[in-house]
Amino acid sequence: IAICAIESQLDKQLRESNLPKNLFEATHYAVVNGGKRVRPALTILAAEAVGGSREQAMSAAIAVEFIHCFSLVHDDLPSIDDDKLRRGKPTLHIHAGEAMAVLAGDLLLPLAFQQLSKGKYDSKQQVCLMNELATATRNMVVGQVYDTLGGLPSHLSPIDGLEVIHQNKTGSLFQCACVMGAISGNASAEQLKAIEQFGQA
Repeated sequence: IAICAIESQLDKQLRESNLPKNLFEATHYAVVNGGKRVRPALTILAAEAVGGSREQAMSAAIAVEFIHCFSLVHDDLPSIDDDKLRRGKPTLHIHAGEAMAVLAGDLLLPLAFQQLSKGKYDSKQQVCLMNELATATRNMVVGQVYDTLGGLPSHLSPIDGLEVIHQNKTGSLFQCACVMGAISGNASAEQLKAIEQFGQA
């Protein structure tokens, strides 16, 4: 997979977002500042696996990565994990201040969904993609709450509780990345089910 193509699109989409200079710089720092790009790569590869193309999947891939970056910015905040470093560099709230970090993270959420309206998707694909991304984002937030603030069902064993946290906080967005790629690539129902099972694993 051409990670440089993903990097280029992340940069391009932020530059086209018509943001105040300080907000652009903070958001750009949060997004285009290193990272493995596993989720958007999975989106593109899943599209290709069902006969689609990188071009069909790119908007969905960027949407997934914007959500991932939004989650990292908020996860790092003093009120949650209070991390000082991310990808070997100062976290955004250290670099640009806590208020700007909150707002930059907030901004990435609507920008992610905007990507799905800008992509070359028909109306049915758009609805499916938006639903997948919204559900995964919801699950990610639930998993973060379970991980940091508690609230897991009391009947769960410690190992089952840990699995629920991972399925929501991390696994849900991985699965979403794969499914969104398959949707972008016009997967059949059988292909979509197979890609979904792969994403769950």
